[in-house]
Amino acid sequence: MAQKNRGIVEDAAEIGLLASPTRVEIVDTLEALGVAVSVAELAAQLGRPADGLYYHLRQLADGGLIEEEAVADGRRYRTRTRVGDRLRLRYRPGATANAKAVDRATASLLRVAARDFTRALADPESVVEGPQRELWAARGKGWVGAVELAEINRLLARLMDLLQRPRKARDGKLVALSWVLAPLDAKPARRAGAVSAVARRPARPKGTAQRRSR
Repeated sequence: MAQKNRGIVEDAAEIGLLASPTRVEIVDTLEALGVAVSVAELAAQLGRPADGLYYHLRQLADGGLIEEEAVADGRRYRTRTRVGDRLRLRYRPGATANAKAVDRATASLLRVAARDFTRALADPESVVEGPQRELWAARGKGWVGAVELAEINRLLARLMDLLQRPRKARDGKLVALSWVLAPLDAKPARRAGAVSAVARRPARPKGTAQRRSR
């Protein structure tokens, strides 16, 4: 498949392949490994039975998101991008097929992230404090200007650079990082001194009985 940048994914059909959490895990694991691996090796990394991966690998290979190599002892799979690079979805916001596919793929990514977090939270050995912290979930919301937004993007890009470095040590820690950055519609603040409808009700004269609901 000829394309200028094999890391960019824009076609809705290609993006749609990532609507499956299993395929998201396959792709990011192959990218993290950085080499062609057998189904058995991939299954060991994912903690899944190999038989359950063949269908998804075939879909990803036929769709062009990964590459399949025939070797003497079977078949091996690798990412279509160069070592140290990752697939990146190009968004076309609005009422587009691309946007619908990106939305489904992102929902799939977040399901994988939630599963990863739940699994790690159940492990008493997970590090949750200090410079070697490996388990962390948070949500932040705030007002930013152009300078702050540029800094946020720079920091996120730096985080991806750290994750995309070729694997060097066999004893390194495998981690997954997911996030969502999205602009929000600011809701108008309530007028100062506004009171609820209940508070605006006239006070009942003393000695007046309250009518019971039937």
